[in-house]
Amino acid sequence: MQIPRGQITSIIGPNGCGKSTVLKAVGRLLKTKHGTVYLNGTDIHTLSTKEVAKQMAILPQTPTAPSGLTVGQLVAYGRFPHQRGFGKLSKEDKQIVAGALSVTQLTALEHREVDTLSGGQRQRVWIAMALAQQTELILLDEPTTYLDLAHQLEVLELLYELNRSQQVTIVMVLHDLNLAARFSDYMVAIREGQVVEHGSPERVMTVRTLREVFAIDAEIMLEPRTGRPVYVTYELLRERKDQGANPEFLKATEQKEVVAT
Repeated sequence: MQIPRGQITSIIGPNGCGKSTVLKAVGRLLKTKHGTVYLNGTDIHTLSTKEVAKQMAILPQTPTAPSGLTVGQLVAYGRFPHQRGFGKLSKEDKQIVAGALSVTQLTALEHREVDTLSGGQRQRVWIAMALAQQTELILLDEPTTYLDLAHQLEVLELLYELNRSQQVTIVMVLHDLNLAARFSDYMVAIREGQVVEHGSPERVMTVRTLREVFAIDAEIMLEPRTGRPVYVTYELLRERKDQGANPEFLKATEQKEVVAT
């Protein structure tokens, strides 16, 4: 698989299919058994940790900060790959941290302890730390986990704006297919460690792909506000269970699309 530069990519698939494993392999948190991960054309395992950190930021699922750490202190950790000597923040570092806080609308919370913030606010703090790292690529593992609907939109709209305004390449694992289709330029559907489909949301969010990847029979329409495909209802694909996910059965299933007019 390839990650398009300057776009938002979402990796989707059922639990245990390998989504987070792929993200960790790309982020060099896991060593690949086969194949190679290239970062800007260079084998990622030939680069030093600090060099990788200058090019790529990684936000794991449900990250935690040490107790008592303030928003400003956590965001300042993003400058670590760029520091020398004793790691004291330079004037430039402080300006970059202030900029990251401003972009994520956290300036007023700079001196608040991270523990006292809401889930959506904490997620914005981690994103601000990644911004302070000043990388062209950010990886996020389920950034909307445990967030309510409003905070999910808040986080994804922030990532969308960062991508559009600063051309940051964003790769994220998402469980919500409709949110993935809404905010992504590119999607990768995985099942049992294999890429089943990849491309635009219109290419990936189809009845056929959802049948093959999730074993569900879904009704797909175009969402009137965004024009992106969404599923409006679905049910378990009973026939697939009966056929044991036989590939020949999948090829024979009739594709049906429902498009809003």
